[in-house]
Amino acid sequence: MSLPSTTQVLIVGGGPAGSSTAHFLSSAGIDVTLVDRATFPRSKPCAEYLSPEASRLLEAMGALHLVEEAGAAQLTGMVVRAPNGFEIEGAFVAEHGFRGFRDRGLALRREVLDELLLNRARAAGTAVHEAVRVESITRLDRGYDVRVRTNETLHTIRTSLLIGADGLRSVVARELGLARRRAWPRRLALVAHWSGVRDIGARGEMHVQHDGYVGLADVGHGLTNVALVVPASQARDMNGNPEAFVQRWIAQYPHLASRFEGATRITPVRATGPFGSRARRAYAPDAALVGDAADFFDPFTGEGIYSALRGGELLAPFAAQAVRASSARESLHALRAYERERARAFTGKWRVEQLIGLAVSFPRLMNHAARVLSRRTELADLLIGVTGDFVPAREVLRPGVLWRMLVPPVRT
Repeated sequence: MSLPSTTQVLIVGGGPAGSSTAHFLSSAGIDVTLVDRATFPRSKPCAEYLSPEASRLLEAMGALHLVEEAGAAQLTGMVVRAPNGFEIEGAFVAEHGFRGFRDRGLALRREVLDELLLNRARAAGTAVHEAVRVESITRLDRGYDVRVRTNETLHTIRTSLLIGADGLRSVVARELGLARRRAWPRRLALVAHWSGVRDIGARGEMHVQHDGYVGLADVGHGLTNVALVVPASQARDMNGNPEAFVQRWIAQYPHLASRFEGATRITPVRATGPFGSRARRAYAPDAALVGDAADFFDPFTGEGIYSALRGGELLAPFAAQAVRASSARESLHALRAYERERARAFTGKWRVEQLIGLAVSFPRLMNHAARVLSRRTELADLLIGVTGDFVPAREVLRPGVLWRMLVPPVRT
């Protein structure tokens, strides 16, 4: 299928954010073209975790049964181990009474998940073109001319609305002057799949140490996702050998090293980051950003895939309004409304993420919080529910709740 010369909406990026946006827009009758520089299936360094509420979005895209049939692991909750050994254990089904769309989270390799989601966008009517790289973006009176390269051939696609769903180092955000880096935290992740890791159960795990943290989770078919996140400054210690760096990092902690005895790494260690980006805003005239291209703080809470899917669902109706607008002013009004709706949907969770990021960055604070929450299991369940996207963030941002998270219960 050849590239079109014109399209109502051009989406750059075929990950969960791009596929979600494309699916919902195409389902609304909009002419959508999606391009990605990769050829699918492709590997993607990621924790590969989908929160319980992400299943609602998968169901809306007609993908939930496909993800489950592909062998996705099902997770019942999370456990966070602090440097002092105290553990915060939270279940997705708990006495607080909040319930997600499903009672369990899911985890599936991105090379499987992304292709499934991209096919759902195709089924909705999106024209998907792989191995297409954006070279330049030119602003018109209305819309954009986007110059792209396929192999050695250059093409120009004229679009009424341009959407950047192209991740942390978004070309669209940069070309539109929207890209901005956060000063803190500055971390990078090293991700691989292992087989034979001991005692991997039905909970995701986060092990926090003074020099970073590692997440472990079943992703189906006997594989464990191992995602090590360290300060970006440690990149120079890798000496071009991330595999050896990950092995050294795990080996220095006995409670982790013993679980990797006899385990086999079956995929290369892939790096991503540094993290910490937030666009100046998630829109421009006749353009919008979604997913990591708009905002990404830190991977600790496993927020990326849910935020990408939810972001696409949020953007689609406003993007459709912008495309159908009779004037530039009306189009811009619709995109500003998207920015406001995005803030309403995500601001509370962003605040919780920042509080968790603060604790992870300061081991004394993390140790204290874990000591308290290991004894206040009802609060641990509530916090895990917020990170699972089905408990409203306001439930843990109440001053009284935050106070109880810092003050140990009185022993009787």
